[in-house]
Amino acid sequence: MKNTFRQNFGKEGENKAWEFLKNKKYELLEMNFRHKKSEIDLIVKNRDTLVFCEVKTRSTFDFGFPETFVSAKQKEKIQLGAEYYIQKIFWEGKIRFDILSVELKDNELIVTHFEDAF
Repeated sequence: MKNTFRQNFGKEGENKAWEFLKNKKYELLEMNFRHKKSEIDLIVKNRDTLVFCEVKTRSTFDFGFPETFVSAKQKEKIQLGAEYYIQKIFWEGKIRFDILSVELKDNELIVTHFEDAF
């Protein structure tokens, strides 16, 4: 099945978000983790904290800012997937839910990181 422009652009945004986190010394544990109806774009570790990341990529602000597009239902699904992952790896430390907004500005992808977003 051929990927659409939107899918490719979203994947490019996820890769840019990971590159941003890697430069901040985060450790990648999972990318596009799926459990039942939950999908978590990035699961990373920052020192002693397990971080579940939602990446929102947009080429225009016509309909609002990328970080505002995480619905209550989507947050709930991410949290359910996170609960499963925490049990799967026997994690007992701190956790956090972040949003990474990736915006196209002047032909360049710019990442804004919202820590502890929900």
